[in-house]
Amino acid sequence: MKLGKVPETVLKRSIFKQLSTHRDEVIVRPNVGEDCSAIKFDKDEVCVVSTDPITGAVKDIGSLAVNITANDLASSGAEPVGILLTLLLPEGFMEEELKEIMKDVNYQCNLLNIEVMGGHTEVTNAVNKPIISVTGIGKAHENKLVLTGKAEVGQDIVITKWAGLEGTAIITKDNEDKLREHFNSDLIDNAMKLGDYISVVEEAKIAVEYGATSMHDVTEGGVFGALWEVAACSNVGLEVKLEDIPIKQETIEICEYYNLNPYKLISSGCMIITTYNGELLVEKLEKAGIAGSVIGKIVEGKDKIVIQSDTRRALTPPKTDELYKVINA
Repeated sequence: MKLGKVPETVLKRSIFKQLSTHRDEVIVRPNVGEDCSAIKFDKDEVCVVSTDPITGAVKDIGSLAVNITANDLASSGAEPVGILLTLLLPEGFMEEELKEIMKDVNYQCNLLNIEVMGGHTEVTNAVNKPIISVTGIGKAHENKLVLTGKAEVGQDIVITKWAGLEGTAIITKDNEDKLREHFNSDLIDNAMKLGDYISVVEEAKIAVEYGATSMHDVTEGGVFGALWEVAACSNVGLEVKLEDIPIKQETIEICEYYNLNPYKLISSGCMIITTYNGELLVEKLEKAGIAGSVIGKIVEGKDKIVIQSDTRRALTPPKTDELYKVINA
């Protein structure tokens, strides 16, 4: 496709036509020349807004973009309602590729009952690969909002699923041919399937129901970064046991191959939750088919400690995600 806004025919054929989820709250929908959308909530509901780009992945960016934004909303105790998409495409990007991205977006939106409310699509020489940025709009009852900065001393720290799951899936999908030369097919196939676990919408609902006061989706910076952010935002300390943080063998092996720290690897689909009864929450999560583990406690002070055997090590503020070591190699 040529530089500039995509033509009306492309908008209708490869974007609008791919969208099928509609919600009652959305009262103005995407159309040619329509620059705004409109949404209507009940009087006792608040609007929750989040935005995120996808810059580190090449494959499956449509579903990743929807999930990451939905996860942020869900982590605040909100129900995701709609999204606005901005797609920046490199010169020469094929319309068929755009259509596949939108099909991917629509598939994930259907699963989560999210409407695409609007957006912007443009071909530009400012990028050399497709960049997708999503703004999400959710709704929540004001008394059920959950903030990252609401962890309380004495609470259990619960983690869902597995450290490094998103990064493992991204690295494997984007480097599949190379990795198949070094690992057996089962490991590669299982590593790529970790991408199926990136949504945290369901565990967020359960966590709110069973007493979560703080929730944080584990994105860039990995589990260690998310733990730091929860403690720093809440002005508390924490202690976690490294051996209690669940991790898949596929992640261990892929990270060893690239010399990555899996606990500092992007991990959307993995959520940090604080609650006074972690074991009860884990039980309820597992009844819903979601893996969960109690990994530590919120403590007084500001020390953020990871315990490995008899060694106590202080967490440091998150830096560049481990994923970029692979992207920039």
